[in-house]
Amino acid sequence: MNLKGKKQKSSSSNEGSKGKMTLLLALVALISGFGSSFQFGYNTSVVNSPAPYMQDFYNQTYLNRNDKPMDGAFMTLLWTLTVSMYPLGGFFGSLMVGPLVNNCGRKGTLLINNLFSIAAAILMGTSELAKTFEVIIISRFIMGIFAGLASNVVPMFLGEVAPRNLRGAFGIVPEIFVTSGILIAQIFGLNSILGNAAGWPVLLGLTGIPSFIQLLLLPFFPESPRYLLIQKGNEEQARKALQKLRGRDDVDEEIEEMRQEDRSEKEEGQISVLSLFTYRGLRWQLISIIVMMMGQQLSGVNAVFYYTDRIFRSAGVKEDSVQYVTVSIGAINVVMTLLAVFIVESLGRRILLLAGFGLCCASCAVLTLALNLQATVSWMSYISIVSVIIYIIGQGIGAGPIPFVMITEMFLQSSRPAAFMVGGSVHWLGYFALGLVFLYMEAGLGPYCFLIFSVVCLATMAYIFFIIPETKNKTFMEIYKIMAKRNKVELQEDEKEVKDFHTVSGGEAEKKATSSTKL
Repeated sequence: MNLKGKKQKSSSSNEGSKGKMTLLLALVALISGFGSSFQFGYNTSVVNSPAPYMQDFYNQTYLNRNDKPMDGAFMTLLWTLTVSMYPLGGFFGSLMVGPLVNNCGRKGTLLINNLFSIAAAILMGTSELAKTFEVIIISRFIMGIFAGLASNVVPMFLGEVAPRNLRGAFGIVPEIFVTSGILIAQIFGLNSILGNAAGWPVLLGLTGIPSFIQLLLLPFFPESPRYLLIQKGNEEQARKALQKLRGRDDVDEEIEEMRQEDRSEKEEGQISVLSLFTYRGLRWQLISIIVMMMGQQLSGVNAVFYYTDRIFRSAGVKEDSVQYVTVSIGAINVVMTLLAVFIVESLGRRILLLAGFGLCCASCAVLTLALNLQATVSWMSYISIVSVIIYIIGQGIGAGPIPFVMITEMFLQSSRPAAFMVGGSVHWLGYFALGLVFLYMEAGLGPYCFLIFSVVCLATMAYIFFIIPETKNKTFMEIYKIMAKRNKVELQEDEKEVKDFHTVSGGEAEKKATSSTKL
């Protein structure tokens, strides 16, 4: 009888830890990714192809208003604002993550976020009819707010609804939609489709369609069970949501795991961004996400895409074919990100991070050499193309998608929203800063600017090698205990500060702080 009970318990445990992909779970990933992450990628790339036609519209509008053509310097300023308002909006969107997900939930925040996208799409799509270019600049900022929220909330939502053994794959799903959005923007932006004088308003306005679809369908799907149980305290709703997502009634193991996490954080309350920076118990987690997100953006991905057209022209690609070759690079990015989904649970997060940043580091170094020699050595232009492709592979399999997965996994429920606020802010500030300074870097350093990106990738890779643990197939509490051991040296010296932090955060928690120190 006892043996039978043990077998049943073991069977239940294995079933709980090895969650299956259900239809509902797949649909949650599809709807949330397509409605949010897709647009993040789409709007990253959508203004590149129609830029000359949009600038003509700016100039013609200014001429009609003032009876004189626009000054070249003013045009440069307006276009810089058009491009840079998107990442600036993304930064402000990231700052809104914590308050929204804590008060409205993960699903609720995604639904609210669609209002930003739909409003911006309508404004951009009608800007030519309204004869106003200012509204495009404002709408780019609004779309940035949408993207800042989407880029953080979708990985958080999917990371919380996914079973442990599929969490890494689900964490990469948003990046698949980001790269797919970039690719679709490149395809629709071809001169023969919508990247022309007549089609660019439609090209900008299409971004509202995925949001409209998500607004209609997402209400029928469950909220994050972890949010319902740990933050709302409603175990019954959490159990029902989990049963729907898993496609079975027996979800006791996952519910118990959530209870343990809830008990461990009961007295802390929600950790704010300020508390996150002052609490030594999360020091290495915080440093790690800042390093990974900085490494992701300052690795030069936007600069490589900026140079791509020029590299292909120098290799002899005809002018009217450059757009199509750029689309093929976008397709490679999508394929490699898809590959990461299938290998992240077998190889793990750490090896993909190391491989991704390693490939980016090597390709940037080789690209520097090739760009400097291609004027004298004809075949070096082909080495440049190969370097770009290898760089895109590195971004696709590791440097691009995995850092967002790690934010979800390295923090518990009470600190996760604040962690995403910090990680998202670093991501968008890096994006914004690189966009502002890259042209100056290129003017001053030429191809040698890629050496800087190579050094950034090398430094990030070294940090990952020495600090970042493997989180594959581990519960959030198990990962938390691994990082607690790394924080131990500092915590022993600052035990009083940890106790004071818990007193401020959630009342009398001195025992909790001391026990966390000794993990």
